[in-house]
Amino acid sequence: MKQILLRARKEPFEVVAAEDALIRNMIADNAGNLVFSLAAQRILRTAQTTVTADRFRIDDRDADRINERYDAYVIPLANAFRPTFEPVLLRLTQLIRRLRIPVVILGVGAQSNSRYDLARLRPMEPSVRAFVSAVLDRSPSIGVRGELTHDYLRALGFRDVEVIGCPSLFIHGDNLHVEKRRPVLDRESHLAINVSPYVLAMGPIVARHVERYPGLTYIPQDIDTLEMLLWREIGADVDPADPRPIHLAHPLFRDDKVRFFLDPAPWFEFLSGLDFSFGTRIHGNIAALIAGTPAVVLAHDSRTLELARYFEIPHRLMPEVPADVDAADLYAEADYGPFNRGHAARFATFTGFLERHGLDHAFRSPAPEPDFYALMAATSFPPAVTVTSRATPRGLRGKVKRARRRIRRLARLPWVRRIRLVAARGIGRGGPTRPD
Repeated sequence: MKQILLRARKEPFEVVAAEDALIRNMIADNAGNLVFSLAAQRILRTAQTTVTADRFRIDDRDADRINERYDAYVIPLANAFRPTFEPVLLRLTQLIRRLRIPVVILGVGAQSNSRYDLARLRPMEPSVRAFVSAVLDRSPSIGVRGELTHDYLRALGFRDVEVIGCPSLFIHGDNLHVEKRRPVLDRESHLAINVSPYVLAMGPIVARHVERYPGLTYIPQDIDTLEMLLWREIGADVDPADPRPIHLAHPLFRDDKVRFFLDPAPWFEFLSGLDFSFGTRIHGNIAALIAGTPAVVLAHDSRTLELARYFEIPHRLMPEVPADVDAADLYAEADYGPFNRGHAARFATFTGFLERHGLDHAFRSPAPEPDFYALMAATSFPPAVTVTSRATPRGLRGKVKRARRRIRRLARLPWVRRIRLVAARGIGRGGPTRPD
């Protein structure tokens, strides 16, 4: 039996209640992370392969245990080449340098704007070089999400770079087809909108669609919105007139039209019953496509744009989207022909990458595979979190939980991240290390 250690926050059939998911940050700040980690687990699990989540633990003192227990370490990543992720990248590099087993990067992206300007990544180039070099010492190539990241690493001097996209859209293998279910969208249509809260231009777009489409549902993904739904703490200091859905006075919250999913399975099921999904969240829209629901990405940065381009997902560049854009027009102009026709070839590229790295996959015929979908269907995942899901912590235990969550939130502040980055660079570039 082959043993794979996978970078994932949780196991695929692990059930975690909403408040525990918040306290333990089981979505790793963004529920979209669960979509591609679930897909990786589904793809890599076979009758001869066991996959174990590392729960995002990164400690180079674990290297000997990992070398002894596992045959490979597989790491799906998102926009990991970004300044705020550099401390994690450096810790990963320290761990990888001590591993003797193959290390496979199952998709990584460079973070930039939609113009692909990489100037802000220059200060962290030594960290990126160190990470990629450590990986390529244990792997024939590195898998990246799209053309921007491919060209970025090539410019840094690396040649063994392959564009493989993101594992998320391969969760059903080469069996994925999206068709429009209605000829047009109208006021009776059921829509999902997803919003990156920091994209200010989404405010008027949200306001227009709240007014125009009674069947609109907002599906947030960020940990702060989950906290706001459960504990009512985030958003209290926001202007109640802000058109973005970042406060409880917003019409979408007020009218109970917000659904926060803690697991991909109920998320897919909900989206499968809708007519259309759109917005700035790449995995919010990928989740819709996985469910067979048409989606359009409003690409606001490189991570959304390079994936939309690689998979030929219908998209518009956010800087070119007018405030009065209408979902009906996005739906009408969306062509899923290229997405559908190119999927099998992209899947072949992805599985070819796996095979070159010595990894089996669940879709290899005639190899048997576990009944992943039956296990998923039999799992009682928690329902979506809504404005009625309030779970205010009580007593000493509740106060401790809330304090821990506040500390985690504090750790994401820019000045705290800067301190952590300086410390991490001291370790990751030859500075002091912890004793074994």
